[in-house]
Amino acid sequence: MRVDRGEIEGVLLFRPAPHRDGRGLFTRTFDAAVAAGAGLRPEAFIQDSQSRSRRGVIRGLHGRAGSGEAKLVRCARGAIHDVLVDARPGSPTFGRQMAVRLDDEEFVTLYVPPGLLHGFQALTEQADTCYRIDREHDPAEDLAVRYDDPDLKVAWPLPPTEVSGRDLSAGSWAELLRRLGG
Repeated sequence: MRVDRGEIEGVLLFRPAPHRDGRGLFTRTFDAAVAAGAGLRPEAFIQDSQSRSRRGVIRGLHGRAGSGEAKLVRCARGAIHDVLVDARPGSPTFGRQMAVRLDDEEFVTLYVPPGLLHGFQALTEQADTCYRIDREHDPAEDLAVRYDDPDLKVAWPLPPTEVSGRDLSAGSWAELLRRLGG
């Protein structure tokens, strides 16, 4: 498994080498030793979650206040366009965004450090997204910025087919900056 650095400070991409043969394939989706070698504490990831989305669905942009939340994200079925925005005041990549395709062909796992906004759009008829998270969920710490915020100008690859009411009522990037004191 190869580990690459993302365009945003602290972001990592874990790239396995799936073994493919006439039966199909086998791949390792998580390796504690590789994660530790990349500077993560594998034992800190205490919760696994999964979402299923239809083509065009957008989820996000979500984050966590306080000490933030780290997560490992991968697409177990289908493909997604995954977007990160650095919302850490003082970070050398503050305000920068990056996008990566996660799919069930390459099995890349994306490490999202605390303090980033995260969202994705399903690119296939069905996309199952798996999250390994390092904290219990506390709704009081939820942060959200609208997926179509005019200041961020996220380039979603497809027209949105569905967005949750919660995400439609999310605040703006400018409001989040005021809240963070940036």
